[in-house]
Amino acid sequence: MGDVLAGFHAVWEFDTDSVLIRFERGIRRPRLFQALGERRIPYEALKSVEVSQGRRGAVVLHAVPRQGADPLMEAANGQLKEDADPYRLVLPAERETLAEFYADELRAALGPAAKEPAERHLVAAPEPPLHFKAYDGKASFDGRSVAFRWFWTGASSAKWKSGDQMFAVDELTGVEWRSPEVLNGHLRLLERGAREPGAGEADQDPAAVVFGLGYGLVHESLPFAASVLEAVRAADPAPDVPEREPVRRAGETRRDPADIADRIRHLGELHEAGLLTDAEFSAKKAELLAEL
Repeated sequence: MGDVLAGFHAVWEFDTDSVLIRFERGIRRPRLFQALGERRIPYEALKSVEVSQGRRGAVVLHAVPRQGADPLMEAANGQLKEDADPYRLVLPAERETLAEFYADELRAALGPAAKEPAERHLVAAPEPPLHFKAYDGKASFDGRSVAFRWFWTGASSAKWKSGDQMFAVDELTGVEWRSPEVLNGHLRLLERGAREPGAGEADQDPAAVVFGLGYGLVHESLPFAASVLEAVRAADPAPDVPEREPVRRAGETRRDPADIADRIRHLGELHEAGLLTDAEFSAKKAELLAEL
């Protein structure tokens, strides 16, 4: 189409086979949009296109992605608030006719399989490296593996005893993201070969990090989950390839001396700040040294 349609929070640039969505920056813009920057959506990734009335007389042009076409929306699993949906373009009321025109143009560009689930991801996820702070640890993803490094002040004793964790993407079958805006928000990695993947409370599961007030915010944790999910799907073995035995977790091996030294320094800072007693500091330091 070659046209440009500007809304309140984003600009849609229409091409022959896709639409480029550029999210505008600003204080009142959803932080998820700012984190995404821009996204190219192939028309084959869309299921349908709708035009509806928004709040305060605004008009909404809404492109609905096919199931499984976008790792971001697959990870979100319907948990995004309406205002944070990156497929909604909010327009002034006087542009309703224009919205209807582009909706018709987009519908005409939909493929014959639009109503069917996508066999693969058609929209790119945010690129690694990515990381964010959860309540009980720091999550990092470099494109090949996910690392969880526990915070002594937030992690449960079960996680602390298990040690920091490292998961190669080919050890995983998926990602479970529960929004930090609801109770018990968390990001959990679903391990290949696990007897009960995703079972148990997230705060006791070494394959999960839990969110909390100000931790694991949507604009940080959801792009992270989408990126991991895309890598997992790309690494998924063919159906006739037998699954490997689960790889031994990082917590089941000896700890990295550099990591131990870093944790002891952190304990020292807490001790100097008066957050740990002499006895607590000495006991925890002895535990860490024993892991070398």
